[in-house]
Amino acid sequence: MLTNNQASDIFSRLKKFSNADEIEVFFYGGRTALTRFANNTIHQNVAEESIAISVRTVFGGRTARATTNKVDEDSLQRVVQASESLARVQQPDPDLLSMPGPADAGPALSVPSRYFERTAAITPEARAEAVDKIVAAAKKHKLTTAGIFSTGDMVEGIFNSRGLSHWHRQTSSEISITMLAADSSGWQKANSPDVGNLDAGALAAIAAEKAATSAAPRELAAGKYTVILEPAAVLDMAGFMFWDFGGLAILDQRSFLTNRVGTRLFGENINIEDDVAHPLQSGSPFDGEGVRRQRVALLENGVVKRLVYARASAAKMEKSEHRQNVGPIAPTGHGFALPNEMGEAPLNLVFAPPRDPKTVQQMIASTERGVLVTRLWYIREVDPYEKILTGMTRDGTFYVENGQVKYGVRNFRFNESLIHMLSHVEEMGTPVRASGEESFDMVVPPMKVRDFNFTEVTKF
Repeated sequence: MLTNNQASDIFSRLKKFSNADEIEVFFYGGRTALTRFANNTIHQNVAEESIAISVRTVFGGRTARATTNKVDEDSLQRVVQASESLARVQQPDPDLLSMPGPADAGPALSVPSRYFERTAAITPEARAEAVDKIVAAAKKHKLTTAGIFSTGDMVEGIFNSRGLSHWHRQTSSEISITMLAADSSGWQKANSPDVGNLDAGALAAIAAEKAATSAAPRELAAGKYTVILEPAAVLDMAGFMFWDFGGLAILDQRSFLTNRVGTRLFGENINIEDDVAHPLQSGSPFDGEGVRRQRVALLENGVVKRLVYARASAAKMEKSEHRQNVGPIAPTGHGFALPNEMGEAPLNLVFAPPRDPKTVQQMIASTERGVLVTRLWYIREVDPYEKILTGMTRDGTFYVENGQVKYGVRNFRFNESLIHMLSHVEEMGTPVRASGEESFDMVVPPMKVRDFNFTEVTKF
């Protein structure tokens, strides 16, 4: 595993090979391992250790990047030469800023450690024991299971010729389970830097119950329903809007928040911030340029309050005609590694808890007629400005009547606006760290939403 001191030494060697005005080196990689299972048996166990060294150089407003995974002298010299050769033939970028120094990195948040020794030390045998619990749950219900159990020990660091340096190490663990019956399925997924937070048996029991209780699904007519969305379903819908909270997206006029910052766009019960220091979040406390991530209140009582900024986007917004309508302007530590076309985005999203949180069971109990949704998939954007999404339910969709889950139903296709959805939230639960398949992990609650638009019924 590459250490901070070793990376610093590599950076010193790279600098000696460079003739550029400025040089930046981004390190990322580590150890990952994965146990994959299907048909109630483990069929793959793999492990990998790798490190990537990404070198960016600058010549008079021209910049480019080259990457290697080798640390011998010849390879380090070649990657610097490749970066410099590419940089010299680029068109000058009038918005390119000098690399940040330590004074430009911003204040540091108090971020909890995300490295856990028991995660880093987990063995293939320990993962196999967890899979054994999952398979036992499948056999108990006469189901077939498939999924993965992965773990990792990762590093990320950045050094530049202006004296900035940051280093971050964290562990990761993830379990994803699908339970299959003849005509139904169930699913659960969870991840955490601390493998002790993952309970394979409990996840398997929930997935198995969903598959068993949704067997022989009935067809329910398409239409507008009250829906109870479990956290994974909320996450995969909500994730489609957060790329629009970047300053560059507003400057490029590709954000659905264009001319909407400062307005109430969602229900008054919707409050969201980006907070890398939240105890349920993960990831490094600095961005792709080495600027420290700041806590940013994105939505307050349904009002779009703030955007996130990379350094260049903030500088450009200050000079823009749009600056009067976008709230406070300053680098927030959300930029991607340069060069890039996206600018920035909030990646540590946290929904605030409601005043009166409800459990999923309480939401079901208060529903006269509705649909319980485990998760969504195959989601695509139909209308970028109104944020209309289309996709499908899967792995546990149920009809709810008079406060009870009655039976499993065939899956739906939906066409639903995120703006409409987050303006019609009747109840929410306590936010949890959730994982889906269409978006990045975030801290989200389950939601009860009225008038969710199902447009078609599938045959499964």
